[in-house]
Amino acid sequence: MRIQKWTAFTLFTIFAVMFLAATSGTRWSPQELAQLQELSIAALPPLPADPSNRVADDPRAAELGQRLFFDERLSANGQVACASCHLPDQLFQDGTPLGKGVGTTDRRTMSIIGTAHSPWQFWDGRKDSQWSQALGPLESAVEHGGDRTQYVHLVADQYRAEYEEVFGKLPQLAELPAHAGPVADPEAAAAWQVLPPAQKDTVNRVFANIGKAIAAYERRIDPGPARFDAYVEALAQGDGAKMKAAMTRDEIAGLKLFLGKGQCVQCHSGPLFTNNEFHNTGVPAAKGLPADLGRQAGARQVLKDEFNCLGPYSDAKPEQCGEIRFLDENGASQLRQFRVPSLRNVAERAPYMHAGQFATLREVVEHYNRAPAAPAGHSELTPLGLAAKEVDQLVAFLATLSGPVRADPKWLQAPAP
Repeated sequence: MRIQKWTAFTLFTIFAVMFLAATSGTRWSPQELAQLQELSIAALPPLPADPSNRVADDPRAAELGQRLFFDERLSANGQVACASCHLPDQLFQDGTPLGKGVGTTDRRTMSIIGTAHSPWQFWDGRKDSQWSQALGPLESAVEHGGDRTQYVHLVADQYRAEYEEVFGKLPQLAELPAHAGPVADPEAAAAWQVLPPAQKDTVNRVFANIGKAIAAYERRIDPGPARFDAYVEALAQGDGAKMKAAMTRDEIAGLKLFLGKGQCVQCHSGPLFTNNEFHNTGVPAAKGLPADLGRQAGARQVLKDEFNCLGPYSDAKPEQCGEIRFLDENGASQLRQFRVPSLRNVAERAPYMHAGQFATLREVVEHYNRAPAAPAGHSELTPLGLAAKEVDQLVAFLATLSGPVRADPKWLQAPAP
């Protein structure tokens, strides 16, 4: 397959290199041209199946999930919804250094755009599906702050018809306490402890289905084409006018650096500009926050999570859960590793890093250029030796990755009451 790809590229490569040398002065090697095609949004594969969520592609589940996503009643104070931090008009994030729900979190809110393509969720990968990820904030004491029976009662009272159309008849819930769950609130936690195992299982199944509906909605939200993609398309067509309209000389120079001297593509690869893996890049610790172990803690958490792909509430067969079955739980090497975020729309998503440590993209690039030692663990960076102008060019290129959200407009706003 790889041989066929390079064979098909041969004539295009010869023409494109000669054409660009004669017009813009930019020369692309065959390897670079192949990389550009692989980074293009046109190379984004169809949504991967999620065998752990049997309703992932059910439009009825997506409609229910959208309502749940925007419902502030899914919180302790009736004021926090998923959309409170994942705002559609801000690319499904919130623009703050730390997420704010009923309290303040220790991490930056990640955008949900394109997350259906990732096998891991959160900065530390402590969840292995979109539906499992959706459940975490609901029980977090500083995010939604609620508990499982609270949410199950809400679904039964407010969404019974929609729920039963997707998941079947709701179980008998009348005997459940108003508040119970394995949460920080001592009264709710105590009430959960005394529930019989069968009742816990009943609650957990409805709770898991809440996450599965939300995931069915979220997986419909992908990034759309940006100026970079227009440039790659024009390059493939040999259309010099469209190339000049898509990107400036400095932006093209920044793209060259991105592929080469900047070493960015080593982690920010593929059409979403992420390898979906975890790395320690020496990011400084955020002041005033507890030590963050990153992937070291996240790997342990996902393995113990009752809502993971191998758990009793997953719809997958064990052989369909390859990511977690073969997860390397090597604590020492994973210390302060964090998930590589997508760079799609990155210029619109300040501040940066897992706790908003850097206010601007220039600060981010300068950090990678210096490659300081990690506050803990081993940083994978080495100094890049970029000149000030090269830093500017690299930052300029990153702005060409801004584009619209690719989704039906109805998914980009709160549903009608």
